[in-house]
Amino acid sequence: MKLTFDSERLWMRPLSTDDAEALHDAYRDVDLMRWWSSAPHADLAETRAYLMPRKVPDAWVSWAITLDGAAIGTVSAHRRRPGVYEIGYLLVRRYWGQGYAREAVARLIDLLIAEEGARRIFADTDPDNAGSIALLERLGFRREGLLREEWETHIGIRDTLLLGLLAREWRCPTEG
Repeated sequence: MKLTFDSERLWMRPLSTDDAEALHDAYRDVDLMRWWSSAPHADLAETRAYLMPRKVPDAWVSWAITLDGAAIGTVSAHRRRPGVYEIGYLLVRRYWGQGYAREAVARLIDLLIAEEGARRIFADTDPDNAGSIALLERLGFRREGLLREEWETHIGIRDTLLLGLLAREWRCPTEG
């Protein structure tokens, strides 16, 4: 996958431990991390360790979403099998409501379809995460299924709502 890519206002580059300080506000945010698979980070050292690169075959590829050179969030993709990718994203709360998450995720979808040959992209979301579900649905994702008691997380056993998008359904949000 591409090391870097951009959108109208944002530049996505490889995520690094140097982004820990900028992203710690998100990773320590109790309300935001409620929907994450791990608990809020207690300190900057925990965020730095979380961002350490891992040498795992078929691992997630993650980019820092940057605005004016500063990391404001992340987008990630994981190739599950040929043509099928899972995506994830996170945005520091003070940047919410300005269209940055939508812009970054839309650009990631463009990249996966046009350059990686994705035929299907999906997201695994907590059914109570209304903000994330709304973003995905605005981008054209459809609710595909509910996996009951799928995850054991820091807030207990949680269901998964799967939302999917087929390449032939993709219509960039700037197209109308």
